[in-house]
Amino acid sequence: MKKLFLSLLITAGVISAGTPSSVENFSLNDYNGKTISLTDYKEAKAIVLMFISTQCPVSNAYNERMASLYNDYTGKDIAILGINSNKAETTEDIKEHAQEQKFGFPILKDINNVIADKLQANHTPEIFIIHPTSFAVLYHGRIDDSQREAKVQSKDLRAALDEIIAGKQVSNKETKAFGCSIKRVN
Repeated sequence: MKKLFLSLLITAGVISAGTPSSVENFSLNDYNGKTISLTDYKEAKAIVLMFISTQCPVSNAYNERMASLYNDYTGKDIAILGINSNKAETTEDIKEHAQEQKFGFPILKDINNVIADKLQANHTPEIFIIHPTSFAVLYHGRIDDSQREAKVQSKDLRAALDEIIAGKQVSNKETKAFGCSIKRVN
């Protein structure tokens, strides 16, 4: 019976077999060495985790959109964190990139891709919206449906955040992330 129920949920698109339903609290250092934990954001309405890269052209095509997301949603009690899990990208690379792009959000270094592995994140950019106290995954997928901003037809991340802010359930819990693969240690 339990397997049938899970199968129905997957078929209905509520969850994906590859996406965890929640994540444990974790702590990572940002590029300045400051330790940041999910529990630091328990007063937020949601925590957005964005797996990003300094070198991926797809991730870099989203730099302005990521900065805009931070500017548009920070005042609405949405916490936004970047996570870099690529083995070859150093904290100095991340710091320089963040400053060049004028990112206002912290970018955490996921050494040995531990968090990427736990969340089964595979792309940059790839997004997870996390509940601030239960750490349930509320949304997983892409920022929007096109690398080229002029061709965007579906602003999936913004839609999910707007629903959360309005006190609603996220109606489209999963979309297909696309971009460069996360370059893992193993």
